[in-house]
Amino acid sequence: MDTPATDSDAPRGDLPATAVVMPVYNEATVVRRVIAELVGLGLTVIAVDDGSSDDSRSEIDAAGAIRVSHPINLGQGGALQTGFEAALRFTDAKYIATFDADGQHQAQDLLGMIARAQDGYDVVLGSRFLDGKTEMSGLRRLILKTATKVLNRRSSTKLTDAHNGLRLMSRDVVARIDLAHMGMAHASELEQVLTQSDFRVTEYPVHILYTDYSRSKGQPLLNSVNILVDILFHRVSTWSRR
Repeated sequence: MDTPATDSDAPRGDLPATAVVMPVYNEATVVRRVIAELVGLGLTVIAVDDGSSDDSRSEIDAAGAIRVSHPINLGQGGALQTGFEAALRFTDAKYIATFDADGQHQAQDLLGMIARAQDGYDVVLGSRFLDGKTEMSGLRRLILKTATKVLNRRSSTKLTDAHNGLRLMSRDVVARIDLAHMGMAHASELEQVLTQSDFRVTEYPVHILYTDYSRSKGQPLLNSVNILVDILFHRVSTWSRR
């Protein structure tokens, strides 16, 4: 992995065609605002409504995204795989990003990641630990750093952050992704694909906003513990198949 960029990077010239895959499950409260900001920047948003029971579908449509809907909830891994396939089929995007629907990711961080990718990278992964801007408890930080160490043990590319949902990948990279895990275990599976290959990978400092709303949607401390357990489970299941 090459030296990470700083958040002073900005896209140079015309923004390359970029599709943003956004899993959505009952995010009617905030999803229109999140999508509209990305669309306003010239990005194509593919929102995968993963069986929502609220007004997420109408909010997605009103915000100007391409909507793909699951009749039932498949989990974030299933939604991402559907989004990847839609991005490849319905757009000619050079880059494809993943972006959360709950407002915790920052559009300006994604623009910086696109600029970084234009330096020749196949994969740019967001990291909460490169600039210290993301506020979190000491216990959460410890758990996430432990999870990252476990992830790195069998990875050729060493990361500073595990399970960061803000990612940017080239079209060719996405075409090689075939997620088998539908739920949260997809994250370990995806990181393994991206970091144990011949891809040119780097990290980029991102600022995650842990708001009351995002915490209520799955960002409590327990979720950090679940990330660590997920990585351990994925490692054991991977080893058992060898």
